Amino acid sequence: MLHALSLSEEKEYQENGFFVRRKVFQSHEVAKFIPAVEAAVIEAKELVRSGKTYMLDGKRFVDINSLTVQFEPEKYSDTIKVIEPANQLHKVLDNLVRDARIVNPIKGIIGKKTIALWTNKLNLKSPKEGSGFGWHQDSPYWIHNSSHVDLLPNVYLGFDDANSDNGCFRVINKSHLKGCLPGIDNGTQLGGFYTNPDCFNLSDEVLLEVPAGSLVFFNPHIVHGSEPNKSDKPRRAFIMTYQPANNPMLKSGLIDNIEV
Repeated sequence: MLHALSLSEEKEYQENGFFVRRKVFQSHEVAKFIPAVEAAVIEAKELVRSGKTYMLDGKRFVDINSLTVQFEPEKYSDTIKVIEPANQLHKVLDNLVRDARIVNPIKGIIGKKTIALWTNKLNLKSPKEGSGFGWHQDSPYWIHNSSHVDLLPNVYLGFDDANSDNGCFRVINKSHLKGCLPGIDNGTQLGGFYTNPDCFNLSDEVLLEVPAGSLVFFNPHIVHGSEPNKSDKPRRAFIMTYQPANNPMLKSGLIDNIEV
């Protein structure tokens, strides 16, 4: 099978909780993805006008049916930080979640010939303003909505070169081996979703400084996060999450089996 998971990648995923494929999508392809990302942001901003706004720990979120838009935490900021799920906003993004270069390795990770979409999101780190993501696992967000949380692998696709200056993706190596870890009990609304720092060692941090068009496959239990974007250029990424076939998606409850 073209683009299939290799034995060495399978071992890396099992032992370290992640592996990288560099420049899977070439620069001319990435250049075509960027207008789709920008169009999705414009569409999201329009949809927000009719959505339900709420605040969590001072951060603004807007729900529009099964779509959630999160804004940068600065007061009154209109800069979007996260759109989930984003594939419904542009055909190019919807095609990406079905691309064999992404889907076929995921089939190997899940161990199934047919898989389904669980969720996906655009992470949009704007120049200077783009905030970071605290250390967390995905599994505590999902464990109440899925009976197979161990089988929800993620794929990070970078639309821009990622480095320490613009807040590249970071993981705690091998932290997935501990399963679902406790959160922070600090009395905040979102604290429980951030991993208790006593449960992992920062010396195991791996900075994933990868060029645009690269893929990072990572386990739902791995502790990960990022720093703010301190550069004068955006650091945009598309994160896609899959599951065994015939299971409903996180937000909509619809089933979207991926046929490749």
